[in-house]
Amino acid sequence: MNFLKEIKKNKEEFIKEICELVKIPSVLEETPFLVDTPFGKPISESLNYVLNLGQKMGFETKNIKNVSGHIEYGEGLEIIGVLCHVDVVPADGKWKYPPFSATIEGDKIYGRGTLDDKGPTICSLFALKMIKDLNIKLNKKVRLILGTDEETAWRGIEKYLQEEQMPTVGFSPDADFPLIYGEKGILTFDLVANNNDTNLKKFIAGKRYNVVPEYACALFDGDLTKPYQDYLNKNNKKGSIVAEKIEMFGKSAHAMMPEAGENAAIELCKFLNKYTSNPLIKFVSDKLQDSRCKGMGLAYTNLEMGDLTMNVGILEIDQDKSRLGLNFRYPIGFDSKNFVLEFAKQANQYGLQLDFKEDKKPHFVDKNSKFVQALHKAYIEYTGDDKTSLKTIGGGTYARAIKNAVAFGVMFPGEIELAHQVDEYISIENAMLATAIIAQAIVNLGQMDET
Repeated sequence: MNFLKEIKKNKEEFIKEICELVKIPSVLEETPFLVDTPFGKPISESLNYVLNLGQKMGFETKNIKNVSGHIEYGEGLEIIGVLCHVDVVPADGKWKYPPFSATIEGDKIYGRGTLDDKGPTICSLFALKMIKDLNIKLNKKVRLILGTDEETAWRGIEKYLQEEQMPTVGFSPDADFPLIYGEKGILTFDLVANNNDTNLKKFIAGKRYNVVPEYACALFDGDLTKPYQDYLNKNNKKGSIVAEKIEMFGKSAHAMMPEAGENAAIELCKFLNKYTSNPLIKFVSDKLQDSRCKGMGLAYTNLEMGDLTMNVGILEIDQDKSRLGLNFRYPIGFDSKNFVLEFAKQANQYGLQLDFKEDKKPHFVDKNSKFVQALHKAYIEYTGDDKTSLKTIGGGTYARAIKNAVAFGVMFPGEIELAHQVDEYISIENAMLATAIIAQAIVNLGQMDET
């Protein structure tokens, strides 16, 4: 069966559904007292949109407490989980088109979530639809599992796995082809302190730990116009200063690759370090200028998974308090416990206290397993690419929620990584190709005797 020919028959409907889902601005809103919309109305709307679409296609669906759900096909004791999410990170910055307009230009659909992870969610649903419409028999049950706060606390997927059977195997179409068999650990904590500088009234940068902040703003009581303009010119940076308001402009990126962005928070701290006594400004400027923790003597690397990386994701300072939000991606073999102790020790020298948030351990699957090879075979069948190596990444996908799961698509080798960035888009042709690969992968897994 040629799934690529099949999905092209439904191209218009396929594009329409991606666009309709992207148009819903499903950024997290904490509304814990509202049972129907615990993470905000747009996220609940996105979840129900996909579940309702699955129902219209003739699938059994289930909503789990309005924080997760699944779309089900087939029968069997074993379950194949296809893990997606409908929430997105904030759409900050200057976009070519409005980020929730789902504007089509040529082969591209622009919008927040087109790649991460609404486009892949629709790809997965249409893959399942093709299998159903063609009446292809599987010996396992398939569930397209939908989460709602993957970009933040993972409460949706955790609730799902508390109430539903754990899939035997699974994959998350939330990264790259040909396949991701390992994901770094994710460590997050804050550094907090009092603001001891009456001249520094405010500092704001970043909203999420997992995004490189592209904008930083400080309110400073004092005329820094000339030195700031000199700093911008000397360092070839973009910013502005009007009266007490100082702005720095950088470039956003995913926290798994902080070097791909330009961190506006770090850059503004480097400038302000000469003019303020705020301990967080000084700590960032003195210790956190590089993304590999070399400035603290805490760099670490692993042959299989690469470097420890750090993202300065949030910096908030007001008249009384200061908070610095840090996000680390670490490989196997890394001692995160001792790292936190040493980091806290150095931070304490600046009068800073460490407020621990979470430590998600690395996820690693045998790349030579029958399960992984079945997925890889589907990719090769539709691309002819048997040269690109399977790999590990610094990102964290829902694959790590299941013991025997990997990240699988939907970006192809050579494509630009735009998740969490301005002007995120998905290629329509590549999305259809990814859909065909996902369908074939499900068939490969569903017809295996053992996974």
